[in-house]
Amino acid sequence: MTHPRLDARRATQAWEKLMRVHAQLLRQFADDDIWNPVSLAEYDILYALETAGCRLHARDIQKAVLLSQPTLSRTVERLEKRGFVERDPDPQDGRAALVSLTPAGRKARTVVGRKHALAITQRLGAALRPDELDTLTELLDKVEKGNTP
Repeated sequence: MTHPRLDARRATQAWEKLMRVHAQLLRQFADDDIWNPVSLAEYDILYALETAGCRLHARDIQKAVLLSQPTLSRTVERLEKRGFVERDPDPQDGRAALVSLTPAGRKARTVVGRKHALAITQRLGAALRPDELDTLTELLDKVEKGNTP
């Protein structure tokens, strides 16, 4: 639903600001010295698997991360070789595989996740008060709900 008084300029400015801030924070997080034993992209995959709480197809992981399909496949393969995930044939579709988190993958996600959460808290806390963080979360929830198919 579009609000009648919303003009394209306002919507575009808000979108551009959101994208700039997202890119800025993502660059800063990528530069943090916390990505050991997994990279930021690998962490995102482990986080998606842990959040889901079950085995996922690659296509379902891709919906949760910002990786192309070929990059996702290579990254999952690296994670599997290092013992952080397992791939098993899908019993419903022999051509597909289900990816699951191993105990080592869960541990790596937890170790890096704690450091990443601290970095997020420091960066957002430096700019926003707790009530402003609540407001930002509420506004982003509205945008998400308004654009969910």
